[in-house]
Amino acid sequence: MNMDLNNVTRDWDYEPQRVTARWVQTDTGRMALQLRVDLGVFQMELSGRPDGQAPHGAPTLLQHYLALEKALPAGDPAMRLDEKACGALQQEAMQFYYRYIAFFALSEFDGVIRDTLHNLKIIQYVIRHAPEELRRAFLPFFPYVRMMNARARAEKATAAKHYDEALAALEAARAEIEAFCTEHELGDLPVAAPALATLRELAEQVLRQKPRSPAERLREELERAIAVENYERAAALRDELHKLSAQPAQQV
Repeated sequence: MNMDLNNVTRDWDYEPQRVTARWVQTDTGRMALQLRVDLGVFQMELSGRPDGQAPHGAPTLLQHYLALEKALPAGDPAMRLDEKACGALQQEAMQFYYRYIAFFALSEFDGVIRDTLHNLKIIQYVIRHAPEELRRAFLPFFPYVRMMNARARAEKATAAKHYDEALAALEAARAEIEAFCTEHELGDLPVAAPALATLRELAEQVLRQKPRSPAERLREELERAIAVENYERAAALRDELHKLSAQPAQQV
């Protein structure tokens, strides 16, 4: 058996500014996901843990802890997370991160939504069951993960021409990120700014793609008329807007 990984990467160059991934069929016939990284390739399972492991017999480490949380009384020591447990959850979250960015590169948005939800649940579990000094290490990841979840939802909705659904997903993420940062006093850390900026840019892109109603087109033309002080034209446009507003069935 040839163990040289150069045989895998020879025709697949690493691109530092771009996430590149691909589907592969394994020797057993199942499909897997590969992500190109600087030192080679990550190969991941499509569901469950990306590494295919079943910690404590559960599909994921998070699911093991959630099962404990459901079965045990509140405050049971078995649910309490120490440094080792938090490290193991962080490792699992990193595996899911690599998989969801690979899914995103392949426009597999359902996979992105599923895996980002997993990581958001890890953060929430740590908040509930880890001491303050360990919990703080997880908090800064929330804005990015929440943004990626909304981004995948918006991309999926936009592809289906559900523009209002896409905008609602982006707005909900913005509100949640701001509320999270306020609740956990992250205002002194610039962790949310890039995620919020991305959400704003995505919303602007969706608005540019969204078909405009007759009323929206008239309002834009009215603004242009006022800007060039064409008040006669502006008055005529206002009259047209009033006529549209008087028609209950008309989208305004």
